[in-house]
Amino acid sequence: MRSKSLPDQPRAPFVVWLGAVGALLFLHVPVWIIFLYAFTTDESTYSFPPPGLTTRWFGEAFARGDMWDALAVSLGVALIATAVALVLGTLAAAAVYRSEFFGRDAVSFLLVLPIALPGIATGIALRSTIASLNIPFSFWTIIIGHATFCVVTVYNNVLARFRRSSGSMIEASMDLGADSWQTFRHVVLPNIATALLAGGMLAFALSFDEIIVTTFTAGQQETLPIWIFSQLARPRERPVTNVVAMLVFFITLVPIYLAQRLTSETADTEGKE
Repeated sequence: MRSKSLPDQPRAPFVVWLGAVGALLFLHVPVWIIFLYAFTTDESTYSFPPPGLTTRWFGEAFARGDMWDALAVSLGVALIATAVALVLGTLAAAAVYRSEFFGRDAVSFLLVLPIALPGIATGIALRSTIASLNIPFSFWTIIIGHATFCVVTVYNNVLARFRRSSGSMIEASMDLGADSWQTFRHVVLPNIATALLAGGMLAFALSFDEIIVTTFTAGQQETLPIWIFSQLARPRERPVTNVVAMLVFFITLVPIYLAQRLTSETADTEGKE
């Protein structure tokens, strides 16, 4: 069905436009400052304007073995936490959407709660629970902590997609003789594929740069955000820290951008049908 062309939208008032520009500057100027001082020749201060520009800090940052070790930990944690979130978040969304049971709204609220709570409250709760179970703090306890909020992003995306999908397709598939696995593989999975991909990329981005919950669950492990935080106490390491912060920014930017494009394009496609 061909979509109708939308009428021209009236231009926003100047005050609204100015407010939007101000909000963007407020959010992004600190990031630009990090980028600027990743090239400064002054290694100990943030004098403005910078006395000079250089790229030597990139070489020093990439030569740091401890930085690469922390990056490997962060990537490993983010990938495994995302995989766990994809499984648990999808199953939870399917259960809430497809089943009618007492307390369903309460269960849905409790599933979303971890991402709404302050990170320090979640971190303290997780640390107390892990310690009471006598589980040693390690790489795997970080994954447990990250999965608590990664599940929420997958759950929200998949549940929203289920609510926009027609349940009659599943009924038609079963009526035509497909079993549960065939229905999931050929009907359900294609419908929620982009929601899974978007939720998984958001979960990866959230896990990769998380620091509060990680601090309470890491033990002797050091992720890249914790490594960056530890370098802030060393004034002469600031340019190197800024370079690594740029690396974190671009690593997390890609999945967030792709997730936004996937969700927006899917919504536009559904609106034109």
